[in-house]
Amino acid sequence: MFRMQGRLVDNLPKVYGLYTGGFIVFIILMAILDKLGVSAATIGILFVAFTILIYALIGWLSRTMELGAYYVAGREVPAVYNGMATAADWMSGASFVALAGGIYFGGYGYMAFIVGWTGGYVLVNALMAPYLRKFGCYTVPDFIGTRYGGNFARLIAVIILVTASFTYVTAQIDASGTIAARALQIKYETGVWVGLVAILMCSMLGGMRAVTWTQVAQYIVLIIAYLVPIIWMSNRQGFGLIPHFSYGGAIHRIQELEPMVKLGLKATESFPGRSILTVPLNATGAPLESWKFFTLALCMMAGTASLPHILMRYFTTPSVRSARKSVAWSLFFIFLLYFSAPCLATLTKLQLLDPNLPTSVIGKPFAEVANLAWIKNWASVGMVAISDSNKDGILQINELFMRPDIIVLATPEIAGLPYVISGLVAAGGLAAAMSTADGLILAIANALSHDLYYKMIDPKADVKLRLIVARVLLVVIGVLAAFIASLHITSILGAVAWAFCFACSGLFFPLVLGVWWKRANREGAIAGMICGFVAGSAYLYYVQNGGAPWWGIDGLRFGMIGMPISLVTMVAVSLMTPAPDEETQRMVDNTRIPTGGTILEASH
Repeated sequence: MFRMQGRLVDNLPKVYGLYTGGFIVFIILMAILDKLGVSAATIGILFVAFTILIYALIGWLSRTMELGAYYVAGREVPAVYNGMATAADWMSGASFVALAGGIYFGGYGYMAFIVGWTGGYVLVNALMAPYLRKFGCYTVPDFIGTRYGGNFARLIAVIILVTASFTYVTAQIDASGTIAARALQIKYETGVWVGLVAILMCSMLGGMRAVTWTQVAQYIVLIIAYLVPIIWMSNRQGFGLIPHFSYGGAIHRIQELEPMVKLGLKATESFPGRSILTVPLNATGAPLESWKFFTLALCMMAGTASLPHILMRYFTTPSVRSARKSVAWSLFFIFLLYFSAPCLATLTKLQLLDPNLPTSVIGKPFAEVANLAWIKNWASVGMVAISDSNKDGILQINELFMRPDIIVLATPEIAGLPYVISGLVAAGGLAAAMSTADGLILAIANALSHDLYYKMIDPKADVKLRLIVARVLLVVIGVLAAFIASLHITSILGAVAWAFCFACSGLFFPLVLGVWWKRANREGAIAGMICGFVAGSAYLYYVQNGGAPWWGIDGLRFGMIGMPISLVTMVAVSLMTPAPDEETQRMVDNTRIPTGGTILEASH
């Protein structure tokens, strides 16, 4: 019998080892129920309900009324576990649910997201994480407000943080709604609110401490759920148990099949609300040319190093050295999924195209395809549609409509795997969306409660009142995000790209120069944040309302407009105004020294 002695952090290997073993036993139990004929709907509900209850239990056990525990998990999270929590925070609905779908429908040009998101951690490690940890702040606006001085700079940082994080969190609730809709057999609009309740159960009582330990558990679920279908499909198709280095044959086979099925035709009907453009899997010139690939990757890199919910994770480590190690572990755990996304997209496309596989649908009689279980299941929740538009009775590639967001979720059913795998994938996708949404909502609520309410409105507020305000804000922000997500304004990947561009347009250079340029001052930071953020946002509005993109920069990469304007403005204004005082410059020097005490420890 397992008995915990001492602090939780000293028993983490035992705790999560027991949790992983229990989850595997649960999967085996679901497989047995599947064999015994228990309905798919029941298995899906059990998977989702079981994992949500576990996360809620962790959230309840991690409840706290201590400021340090609520805001930064007591600064005691070991590097390996912080790496897992950061990876879960990072994986998001976009990475788990939508990224493989983007590659599937848009070709390998969409790997710019992977390059940018992974490369961004190099910037985080080299430019940000250790130094912000040494600074000792609770939030990103806390750093901006203290480094540059004055509440106006802090307020601008809060506004940018809320805009970027809120845009991002709507995408995560969108993803959780998509998963809940399929797993629980409910409408998407209802699934959004189910996802929100699950998210709030994890984060409301324990803040960052609860979110951290929940995210470690969620990472274990999501990585198992992502890898199992890939390994299963690869083994069936003859590419081995570890296909990541051997699925080149699948790419060649798809290249042979694409001309036969005329892959590349644009859909002639809208579904749902927009046409889906399908391009060859190996396309490099469309829809993203080399310049677009580079600019998208650059925006995602800078956005990664600017997003508050990611930077906050490194405030939780015991030391500066631990923060550095956390980044390395984060990259490793993120790599496991990102390296697998192109593989999943490739194997799934082959499942549908190859006439030698029993799962292929293109070129098959329309009536036969219409009766497939996965087609009917996903059509019932509004995610798939087929239309015999040319009336020839044969399904053509431009007669099958799928929301890109469902590729990962539908893959087990497309491949004819046991339904228990579909339930597992749904649980993994929900874990990915919930973990990121938890971090984002917490980042927004913490910034508003700590930087806006406590630092600017009521500096005399006691601990209890500050935590009550933070929890109320969590609920309010979550409800607003769920409402916006239910309107389905853009795709999951589209909303994520906007969030990254908002963040890098307004925060990237004020953060970087705040650490690396002593001459950067309050006036320069304020001008850089405002001009970069406003310019990027205005350009997005211009493009979204029919304006012709400049230099191929569309709405996914408007950070390419905001960032240079932010940099030039910040440098110019800083040089035209007085330098920071000596105390501030000494503080900046001290921030870059890896040893010594935390700079702001006494102020909190």
